[in-house]
Amino acid sequence: MTESEQQFEFSEFSGEFVDDDVTVILRIYRPAGTYLDWTLEVYDEEGNTTVWNDTFDTDRDAFQEFLATVQRDGIRTFTEGPVQRLH
Repeated sequence: MTESEQQFEFSEFSGEFVDDDVTVILRIYRPAGTYLDWTLEVYDEEGNTTVWNDTFDTDRDAFQEFLATVQRDGIRTFTEGPVQRLH
């Protein structure tokens, strides 16, 4: 199975997130059928992505990190460049 064919399990925390009139798509996922750590990825309205280098033990930890980033840096931090790597 190639990487593009791999199936993923998405967290219930994944989905649209709106703040300050900015909408992003939050994706928290891991390979399906595993107990591997969760990946956190955010897509802006232009399709640009921000991906955390670190993974998270739980999907809740990933979501809390996303919320902390929004609170600390603002939602617009995700719209400032084509691809960002955090942490």
